Amino acid sequence: MNEMMIFTNKELGEVRTLRIDGEPWFVGKDVAVALGYSDSDQAIRKHVDDEDKLTRQIKGLGQNRNMKLINESGLYSLIMTSKLESAKTFKRWVTKEVLPSIRRHGLYATEDLLENPDLAIQALQRLKKERKQKLQLQKKIELDQVYTDFGRSISKVEDGILIGEYAKLLKSDGIEIGQNKLFAWMRGNGYLIGSGKRKNSPIQKYLERGLFEVTETIIHTRKGDKVILTTLLTGKGQLYFYEKLKTQFGLEVS
Repeated sequence: MNEMMIFTNKELGEVRTLRIDGEPWFVGKDVAVALGYSDSDQAIRKHVDDEDKLTRQIKGLGQNRNMKLINESGLYSLIMTSKLESAKTFKRWVTKEVLPSIRRHGLYATEDLLENPDLAIQALQRLKKERKQKLQLQKKIELDQVYTDFGRSISKVEDGILIGEYAKLLKSDGIEIGQNKLFAWMRGNGYLIGSGKRKNSPIQKYLERGLFEVTETIIHTRKGDKVILTTLLTGKGQLYFYEKLKTQFGLEVS
């Protein structure tokens, strides 16, 4: 639940509200009083449906008390059954000024904020911090989902895989790079030996870091035995290069 916000109108009085799960909820008593109901509890009980009201313990009202809160639908129910001529003015104030301001900014510019620059700066800084945290959380969720999907593919492979097979796996995940281009990229960035008899074999330090593994196959020929070295990417290496390649070759998480 977010902090309480107070809406003030010189003609209509003061209404307190909270945001619960992103939606505005009003202190029912404040709304009922503003709309001229003599018994706020009775008005809420009689005119507001059960699904449009709830009771919560609210802090910051002098003492902790259980307060009846009504949502936007409950608010309209009280407005429509009010006998005051000012009910239309109240509705116009809430629907044209208060609610749009909350939904756009999560902040209502009360007279206190407008007349107190320090208070306004504090409120805006708090809002900026909340939005930054939300953006960071959303980005983390998106990144986690990408790694989850890709990691699920990797988890299906118990042993290391050929670099050519890895290129196909990358392509299926939105990274456009073929086998030859991937080999060239790894050589150019110093992960694989660039020339000679051990061309495309891992550089020793990356082999020791567990990004690669090398298998040896002995082929018997008339001229003698021949050793064939095959470079494989480990699961750790697959995730490592996925991070390196995702932005450069087409996959971006904004």
